[in-house]
Amino acid sequence: MQEACSSYLIAGVDEAGRGPLAGPVIAAAVILDPAHPIAGLADSKKLTEKRREKLFIEIRQHALAWSVARATVAEIDEINILQASLLAMQRAVSQLKIAPHKVLVDGNHCPLFPCAAEAIIKGDQTEPAISAASIVAKVLRDRLMQMLDKRYPQYGFSGHKGYPTAAHVAALQEHGVSRVHRLTFGPVRDIKKAP
Repeated sequence: MQEACSSYLIAGVDEAGRGPLAGPVIAAAVILDPAHPIAGLADSKKLTEKRREKLFIEIRQHALAWSVARATVAEIDEINILQASLLAMQRAVSQLKIAPHKVLVDGNHCPLFPCAAEAIIKGDQTEPAISAASIVAKVLRDRLMQMLDKRYPQYGFSGHKGYPTAAHVAALQEHGVSRVHRLTFGPVRDIKKAP
């Protein structure tokens, strides 16, 4: 159940994992607490892994609310990566324990929300709440890919996180396609699915 709050609340929303050939797309929503600003928030891709992990802990401790959601590989293949990303964002916002008054989304597409919303290109570089969401989504998706690496060690997910590196494509060609690969993505599409 969502709690009421008297101040004007802005949720930042971002996703991680649009480009990889494997794994779900993860979206995060974060409502920062103006009384507890977090120094150093930035686009997660421009931060070291160590710095992201440190900020992730601070975000969890000090944000008024945060949530994370995913769209599965099957959903990505069924409705395409853009629509799956928007779906994951909707799910993340709907799971916040506090309802925001406005949602700021990184990028140029905005899903439908039950409140005002705005898409901001490069918002993860200019809006702290979006930066925070970017960090949460990236940290949790990277952790998920490290878990998948234990289940499917032949693909090297811990290293490339599912992105289409030369090593990943070579592993696909050698071992075939796993259950966590996106069948509609170019390098995967024409490789026969492994048993």
